[in-house]
Amino acid sequence: MGRRRQAVTIKHVAADAGVSLQTVSRVINDGAGVRPEMKLRVQEAIDRLHYVPSIAAQRMSGSRSYLILALNDRDRTIADWRSREGVDWVDQMLLGGMTTAAEYGYRLVLELVDTHNDHVERELRATIAALQPDGVILTPPHSENPLITSMLAAQEISFARIGSKQPGPGISLTMDEENAAAIATQHLIDLGHRRIGFIAGPAEYSLSGWRVEGWHGAMLAAGLAIDGLLAEGDFSYASGERAAAVLLSLDHRPTAIIASNDQMALATLELAKNRGLRIPEQLSLISFDNTPIVRFVQPPLTAIDQPIADIAAKAVELIVAHQRRSELPATTVIIPATLVVRGSTVPPHLP
Repeated sequence: MGRRRQAVTIKHVAADAGVSLQTVSRVINDGAGVRPEMKLRVQEAIDRLHYVPSIAAQRMSGSRSYLILALNDRDRTIADWRSREGVDWVDQMLLGGMTTAAEYGYRLVLELVDTHNDHVERELRATIAALQPDGVILTPPHSENPLITSMLAAQEISFARIGSKQPGPGISLTMDEENAAAIATQHLIDLGHRRIGFIAGPAEYSLSGWRVEGWHGAMLAAGLAIDGLLAEGDFSYASGERAAAVLLSLDHRPTAIIASNDQMALATLELAKNRGLRIPEQLSLISFDNTPIVRFVQPPLTAIDQPIADIAAKAVELIVAHQRRSELPATTVIIPATLVVRGSTVPPHLP
């Protein structure tokens, strides 16, 4: 049996660079008081020896934990996982967050918190006490929960609020939901549609209202009526069925529908087919999310692609920069969404 290779330690780096252990530690932890040429010498030794700093050692050497905590809604996340219907919001968040955190020597940890729990603040305090994160990423609806944001601000923890434009502490990031909905609506208007229905998400999410505003604004700018064309859902498949049934039962039904997430869009697609409508000739359809499943239905759905990975990556980047004493952005950081056009949108069918 071969001998086990000896692990490279901070002592090896210090000896190779010809500096003290304290100097190596300050370079690793981005400490002050190290000359640029000294930083370069230590970094070259780290690269040469393939030294990987131990997070445990880093935590012991200073006040940082090198952990970033991402919070997501417990009930909705677990429901999505159990349904196994291709929902990849959390996957994309972890993709962007974990890979970017690793680039900076951090680790991203995901925790699920019950938004409707009366003890949400106590639950979160316990989590923070156990993990002692350097930063926190809040996703909707946590990103606009004043109990959470005020607690993090009081504890002077750097945090990012994804999907929030509210003034207040923390780093605000969005994909500009209003503009994304306007882009989707304008695409249909440009195709010649005049009766465009919209299925909204739950009111507890501010982004639901922003999307409605984007649709409404684009319709108004084009001189188009919206009477009876707004239906409400809650992001579930069943709510999408109910909302689509309302819209498709109108005497003057829409020739196109925008649904605020993929599940409601898929429900609309199925209901329309069951009613004998040809998609997209008799009903064009656009979704939000662009999760994998919408590419494999017939026809593949045109969808707003949410840049979740990019938003999470930017959130990590800004949290780390704040840890290194950079100023927080003064305004909301926008990572724009894009429209992916597929086979579910065509000019309206003329009888």
